[in-house]
Amino acid sequence: MEQTISGDVKTTSVLKAAWLIAVVTVFSKLIGFVRDVVIANYYGASMVSDAYFYAYQIPSLAIILLGGVGGPFHSATVAVFSKLIPSLKEKPSEFVNKLYNTFLTSSVIFFTVLSLLFFVFSDQIMSLIISEGAPQLISLASLHLKIMTPVFVIGGIVGIYYGLLITYREFMLPNLSPIVMSLVIILMVILIKNDSNGVVLAVATTIGAICQFLLQFPKIRRLGFKFKPNLNITHNPEFKNICELLFPAVLSSTVGQIHIYVDMFFASSLREGAWTAIGYANRIFQFPVGILVTAFLVPLFPIFSKLVAENDIEGVKRYFNKGVGILFFGAIPIIIGIFAVGLDGVSLVFERGQFDANATFMVAEALWFLSFSILPYVFRDSITRVYYSFNDSKTPFIIAFSSIVLKYLLNVLFINKIGMGIGGITLSSSLVTLFNAIALGVLISKKAKMNYKELFLNLWKMILAGVITFAVCMFVAVGFDKGVHLPKALFEILKITAVGVVCLGVYTGLNLAFRMEYAVELAQRLKNKLLK
Repeated sequence: MEQTISGDVKTTSVLKAAWLIAVVTVFSKLIGFVRDVVIANYYGASMVSDAYFYAYQIPSLAIILLGGVGGPFHSATVAVFSKLIPSLKEKPSEFVNKLYNTFLTSSVIFFTVLSLLFFVFSDQIMSLIISEGAPQLISLASLHLKIMTPVFVIGGIVGIYYGLLITYREFMLPNLSPIVMSLVIILMVILIKNDSNGVVLAVATTIGAICQFLLQFPKIRRLGFKFKPNLNITHNPEFKNICELLFPAVLSSTVGQIHIYVDMFFASSLREGAWTAIGYANRIFQFPVGILVTAFLVPLFPIFSKLVAENDIEGVKRYFNKGVGILFFGAIPIIIGIFAVGLDGVSLVFERGQFDANATFMVAEALWFLSFSILPYVFRDSITRVYYSFNDSKTPFIIAFSSIVLKYLLNVLFINKIGMGIGGITLSSSLVTLFNAIALGVLISKKAKMNYKELFLNLWKMILAGVITFAVCMFVAVGFDKGVHLPKALFEILKITAVGVVCLGVYTGLNLAFRMEYAVELAQRLKNKLLK
């Protein structure tokens, strides 16, 4: 009985945190969308935007992977510090503070050296990555990279701060901080005119990263963490534990970037604006999927770590299956929406100024094939958190590394042999994500005997509901195309709204009819809220 009550309390706590993070993340993603719309309006899908996005992929290793949700610095910090801080109401002990200082000092030194190397060799790096691109493109991308190299240092620090804040259940601030970078980019692009080479974008990105650091730093101080440079890395088992987690995890993140660099190489041989289109498709993809993953996995990860520390493997299995089941339940309507009204959505958001109908179709094409990765994506990210909870970052690294060759071969097949173009790049990404998800799901048995039977049985029921829902949504979408005649923007808004309402209504109704626990639980919680 005690276990059940504890489980219910934890579930309620996770759901409350998930709702909070979801709301904050939605707001953050919306501001990010506005940023992308502004960039698209001023720069379109052009050589200038390609140069910025090509260059941005390198410091994004620090911004997104190191400093972001699920990045190695965030994950290693949560995995280690959550076990060293028994009470979240007390300030960290002297021992924890020293560990924090050692971790932060060594990170700053490492990333400072790394940023200097990227600054000095920017020309060579961009020539290697986009060797198929025009010399003007390579030169401009190199300039952007030089401007953004400080982001490496800042991103590593923000990643550590992010992990500490999550450990202390401070979910709002780290999820709000990306808004700062978006706002800086928006304001600088709008206010600074005659930016023919896109330098404003690179400068704004660097300033935005600095602002993220400045936003989080006061809270870190109030929690009791005080920075005093410390390099006591010998005879320090906890720092060794961090490094054992961090090193393969950083390599895994780097491998993930290599996948992107492979895509950049192939995209540079396609038409102008191809990489920009793929970048915008990824951003649209990350809007709903990122909200799902962030909302549920951020509060679940510390719980996984605690359960592993308590040797409660059954608890890990229970929370994993429930969490992934909810993610699957929320992911299927997203897939339906992308295929039913994805083109209309891209047009509504981006098609203005320098961004024309051709650019819209490029983004939509990339997005359609990328959507095949949504289900494997949420499973992969969820199971990776379980590996990190067991202090195992080596296995995800090995699997990610082994998929580089697969990524390259698939790009050769889809682009060079079949001639799919932009869609071939995102389709290969989807298949690689599927490979990673399957491999991680199978190999976790060495740590815990996971039971996926019920999870995937429920998934098939949700897919059946999804197929029926998609047919209904396409009927509505085609009806709009043939029978509704309105100004373009108004037409797209009404069409997307109508399809969205039908999609959620039919999909939820079918899942309730199938007695799917996620739909039933959601309906019950909404009923209770209304009654209150």
